[in-house]
Amino acid sequence: MLRRNLASLVMGVAFTIAGGLQSRAQAEELTIFWAEWDPANYLQELANLYTAETGVTVTVQTTPWPDFQTKAFAEFNAKGDAFDMVVGDSQWLGAGSTGGHYVDLTNFFAEHKVGDLMAPATVKYYAEYPGNSGKYWAIPLEGDAAGWAYRKDWFEDPKEKEAFKAKYGYDLDVPKTYTQLRDIAEFFYRPDKKQYGIAIYTDNGYDAMLMGIEGAIFSYGGDLGDYATYKVDGILNSPQNVAAVDMYRQLYQFAPPNWGKVFFQEDNQAITENLAAMSLNFFAFFPALANKATNPNADVTGYFANPAGPDGKPQHAALGGQGISIVSYSKKQDASFKFLEWFIKDETQKKWAELGGYTCNKSVLESDAFRKATPFNEAFYQTMFMVKDFWAVPEYAELLTQINNHVYPYVISGEGGSAKDVLDAVSKEWVDTFKKYGRGG
Repeated sequence: MLRRNLASLVMGVAFTIAGGLQSRAQAEELTIFWAEWDPANYLQELANLYTAETGVTVTVQTTPWPDFQTKAFAEFNAKGDAFDMVVGDSQWLGAGSTGGHYVDLTNFFAEHKVGDLMAPATVKYYAEYPGNSGKYWAIPLEGDAAGWAYRKDWFEDPKEKEAFKAKYGYDLDVPKTYTQLRDIAEFFYRPDKKQYGIAIYTDNGYDAMLMGIEGAIFSYGGDLGDYATYKVDGILNSPQNVAAVDMYRQLYQFAPPNWGKVFFQEDNQAITENLAAMSLNFFAFFPALANKATNPNADVTGYFANPAGPDGKPQHAALGGQGISIVSYSKKQDASFKFLEWFIKDETQKKWAELGGYTCNKSVLESDAFRKATPFNEAFYQTMFMVKDFWAVPEYAELLTQINNHVYPYVISGEGGSAKDVLDAVSKEWVDTFKKYGRGG
């Protein structure tokens, strides 16, 4: 009897130890899911430092951008635990939180004063849902926004400057308004020489073209609706927005040929292949332009923030970038919280910026070291304090499809009547969509 009890005790201790080791092994491996691009590689480098400090292995698992949303939400909807954290688009906040896919980080925000550490716009758009609710679901990770690259050598050529001033009556320089942006695009449009004025986003597969249009809308003083009341009619189709969408169509007239379905790769090529004087892109894609190995024109490529409206105010840009969230189905949430505690430290944020990640940390963004680190960091710094974003409601994908279906054919081929007709049509569909989901009065 004593021998049997002793054997049972030994077996019990063995199972306890084995269970503890298994639990520890689980905690020592974390998986972050993100899209396949350079910032994900930088995040892996950063995570390797965490591994060296703690012994916890962190793997950044990636998938191509076109598959990212589909794969993420397939795993969410299956309540799977294939990944512990996800670096999701800002538009996912509504679906991620109301769908129960994200862990509530509100207490974490308060305990670690995350709202004081990060740039206000990144907290508002990457972390909080609903707007102004004080509920947080992500930590701002990769700040990004739409900005511009331009050919400094073309702009600074004395003959070009003289010809431009003779035609437009002011000096050729980085555009301060959309009116100037259009003038410069028109001036450099020389199809007989295979030289064009501007490269803009036109891909309507997701939110690419809308990012370009949003920049114009926000800088013209317009908006996509009232995010608190969900009122759309009279706001989306306002005179400011009509003028902004019309301006985007005008800019398209000065783009290279066959530019009706392009995104970041082609817009970078517009600079590297001597096609355009100016090119719209997310800041996350500008490192390739500053690299002589990937851009033969790196030394003569400059960068500027999205210009102001035609009257010189306001000045805004479309927000890109993502926050990192803990997946509610993960069995390693405690370990994920510890990783986030490490990630938000100032010294970690400095390293993140040094590796090539776009920090959202206010003190790092404002530092001279950051602002002078690359040719485009100053423009990025300016931009991250004036960004605005798309709807983050769970039905954002429907809204996105609806506006693409109307605005894309208008910009590319003038279909759908006037810009006012197009926005009236989108407004009607958005009103119906919000009614379907019980939003607004």
